[in-house]
Amino acid sequence: MPLVTLTVVRPKSTEFKTSVLEAVQDALVAIGVPAADRFHRVLELAHEDFRFDRSYPDVQGARTDDFILIEVLLSAGRSVKIKKQFLSVLLDGLTQAGHDRENLMVVFKETTWENWAFAGGRQIHV
Repeated sequence: MPLVTLTVVRPKSTEFKTSVLEAVQDALVAIGVPAADRFHRVLELAHEDFRFDRSYPDVQGARTDDFILIEVLLSAGRSVKIKKQFLSVLLDGLTQAGHDRENLMVVFKETTWENWAFAGGRQIHV
């Protein structure tokens, strides 16, 4: 059950957010996450609350106010190969939706199964 957090500078249209989250979900499904397993949240922050370097470390061009930070919290154990597959599908989806791939940063965070309680405090994978 990946938990996805999308952080952007506000305001962003529903279409912008939906196109990003759909690309993320498609990438998750491509690496074996069930299609119904969707837990996404969007943080739209004011300029003063979301500060980022527009060129670090090797951006081709410069990040704009359409910069997208995607954090994917997932269970530990996925290989680098799987993460690269996720990134490939994600970048293709974002490009098709008209987003600049240089305006994207993805962070994978991993946790073990005992750190998930899905409903009612039940830890179903422990």
